[in-house]
Amino acid sequence: MTWHSAAWASVNTRVHAGQLPHALLVGGERGVGKRLFAEALAHKLVCEQPQGPDLLPCGGCKQCKLVAADSHPDVRFYAPEKSRMIKVDQVRALSGFAVASPQVARRKIIVIDRADQLNINAGNALLKTLEEPTADSILILLQETGRPVLPTLRSRCQSLVLPTPGPEAATRWLDAELAEAEVEVTASAAQRSQALTMARFAPRLALEFLAGEYVTLREEALSTFRRFMKSEVSVSEAAKPFKTLGPEATLWLMELWASDMARISAGGQGRDTEAADMLGFLAGSNPSWRAHELLDAIREARSAQVYNANPELEAERLLIQWLGLMPARKRRVS
Repeated sequence: MTWHSAAWASVNTRVHAGQLPHALLVGGERGVGKRLFAEALAHKLVCEQPQGPDLLPCGGCKQCKLVAADSHPDVRFYAPEKSRMIKVDQVRALSGFAVASPQVARRKIIVIDRADQLNINAGNALLKTLEEPTADSILILLQETGRPVLPTLRSRCQSLVLPTPGPEAATRWLDAELAEAEVEVTASAAQRSQALTMARFAPRLALEFLAGEYVTLREEALSTFRRFMKSEVSVSEAAKPFKTLGPEATLWLMELWASDMARISAGGQGRDTEAADMLGFLAGSNPSWRAHELLDAIREARSAQVYNANPELEAERLLIQWLGLMPARKRRVS
């Protein structure tokens, strides 16, 4: 991914200088390729014969073959399992792996996918591993922009941010991926452009939108949301398509709408063109701080996921807050 070039240059500089940190916090927007970056970095760091000034994996050594077979015993990934959070038992397993000796490589690579989804107990358990690192282990923590990582963890990592590509680079990558996809994805140029715009030009997220059911489910959610804002359906009815969409996608979509409303209030343009008329009306009917108040409520709802809050009830609570933005004469309480 061409937009990773500056990050790779930074990593290579640290490796050449012998200053690779024991813990690296890689941040970036959802869909910019953080997981792929971590996989490539892990491969680079276990290769026995890295090639050239960029230290590219040789592809032929024992380590590279194990990575290619997805069976390297010294490279492990940890992510939420059957939950929205990474739990303490997973971190205990990680800690045990960190203090063990490498099996076949010179070092062990530990990737925590979504370090921003560590619950409090898991974060505290990880802190000990970060405070007492072993010389032969490297941790790579991945963080989605806007999702906080515990300050105690952040302070013990060196940070690296992956940028979001510009429209041209994102479009080229998305077109190439769709052309080479094993499963045919039918998407018009307009749909591709809309997916990229909604994904904030994070190309992997746009690909996810086009390859899955997100586009259809979002259209249903937006249609019902419009009816709800006109008091044509109840809050429980309006919450149903968001329940189908899922808690993370619901919060992401509502965050996009609230951000668009804030942009429009400031004289800019929203990214979700299909919702622009509705958001423009709300922006013109409310002071700008109301959009930021809504963004705060969405962030609170995301934090509540740590404590297994009911997603449907959280969606209903946010919908009621959205309804509160409608002028009184256009809003009916049912």
